[in-house]
Amino acid sequence: MKGVSVEYPMYFGAKPAIFKLARELRKAETKTEKILWSKLNRNQILGLQFRRQHPINIFIADFYSVRIKLLIEVDGNIHEITENKEHDQGRSEILNDFGITVIRFTNEQILEEIDSTVEHIKSIAQKLLSNAI
Repeated sequence: MKGVSVEYPMYFGAKPAIFKLARELRKAETKTEKILWSKLNRNQILGLQFRRQHPINIFIADFYSVRIKLLIEVDGNIHEITENKEHDQGRSEILNDFGITVIRFTNEQILEEIDSTVEHIKSIAQKLLSNAI
């Protein structure tokens, strides 16, 4: 694992297999993930660093800010299926138990409403920053 301890708190005990899968996912990012990443990387939102395909316990976050514990998911059409919605809800509840705030956007929101999506992320991030002080 090249010097990264799975016990490091920002990974919440993620196992080596999750790190491997995250690396693979980084190489195969979707079009909408690329678009949102172009708005998140290089500390563009309130100076916050976001990580992409970040391992957290048994999950992989599309985007995650360690500093404010904000996780951003980009959901394709498959997430509209009832079974998947229930899985996503359960996943969010587990992540919330870690103190992580989870927000979700659809592919359509990223493609058609990127500016308002970024503003929504900024708003949530600002609230989380204010609470951290």
